[in-house]
Amino acid sequence: MRVILMTMMLALGFSLSTQAQCSICTKTAQQLGEKPAKALNGAIIYLAAAPLLMIGIIGYRWYKSNRG
Repeated sequence: MRVILMTMMLALGFSLSTQAQCSICTKTAQQLGEKPAKALNGAIIYLAAAPLLMIGIIGYRWYKSNRG
């Protein structure tokens, strides 16, 4: 239970700094126009895919090892 609580607190701390960056990206995308803004959104999704995939794989392996 302590590990889950610490993980959630850590995730909350990272999300606060992430929200600060979102306003900068939004302002930049609005100034660029439609086509570059779509490219920026695609790049953000592309960059987010690798860490999310790694987290998913680690979580799945952790789940499998603790289940059996």
